[in-house]
Amino acid sequence: MTDLQLTPTDSPMHDALHAFVQRYPRLFVLTGAGISTDSGIPGYRDDNGDWKRSPPITLQEFLGSVASRQRYWARSMIGWPVVADAQPNPAHRALARLEAAQHVPTLVTQNVDGLHQRAGSSEVIELHGSIGGVTCLDCHTEHTRAAIQRTLEADNPALLDATAEPAADGDAHLEWDAVHTFRIPACPNCGGLLKPAVVFFGEGVPPARVEAASHALDAADAMLVVGSSLMVYSGYRFCVWAGKLGKPIAAINLGRTRADPLLALKVAAPCADTLTALAARLALD
Repeated sequence: MTDLQLTPTDSPMHDALHAFVQRYPRLFVLTGAGISTDSGIPGYRDDNGDWKRSPPITLQEFLGSVASRQRYWARSMIGWPVVADAQPNPAHRALARLEAAQHVPTLVTQNVDGLHQRAGSSEVIELHGSIGGVTCLDCHTEHTRAAIQRTLEADNPALLDATAEPAADGDAHLEWDAVHTFRIPACPNCGGLLKPAVVFFGEGVPPARVEAASHALDAADAMLVVGSSLMVYSGYRFCVWAGKLGKPIAAINLGRTRADPLLALKVAAPCADTLTALAARLALD
């Protein structure tokens, strides 16, 4: 059970987190969608950890039918610019400062937006890949998502002026009766099947990434979760492993997390304000 749960109205909120990092100076940090919402990228889940909308497409659906790929790429054509234009927010920059101060030797993220690297973090493990890349499943050529966007727009002019509410990770809540007419992009190199360079739901995280993150956890004094409900096992597993290793876990998250019973400290506050305050206090130390 959580030893201490603090909310923004609690005056010791920043004190408790600061004391946690002073006691455990080398942090294994795991971030989720909640850290990027201040950059304008919607999250997947509500404060209770439930889906905000219908669940994202699975790997099986994407590979299983042309209709599923038409739906995916049509929504991506509208939604991807939200991620492409997003800028790092103070939470990303604060974690980069903590890395520079040697408090975060390795940062592991479930996000695919690349904002940690753009904020200045260099030791980043992207568990779920990067939305900025696209891979051909036939010839394995790597393409940039920006290049594929140009193809999508050239081949589907009917959607150029379409608008839709953005969703997580470059998706959009697009309802279009003529989606069956959408032209799916093919590999410019071989004409093969293109897939975003991200781990879809129902797809396993590459073992090399899990192993690298596991080694980083072994070397850390404690674990800090930032902006994640941990409902997906790919992230939650590290909390389980930290518990078995006897490493305390703190979390900054506005809603419920799957790991609440494992936490030594939970700060129910916005990521940006909390991490900015933490970085400033540690700089004074």
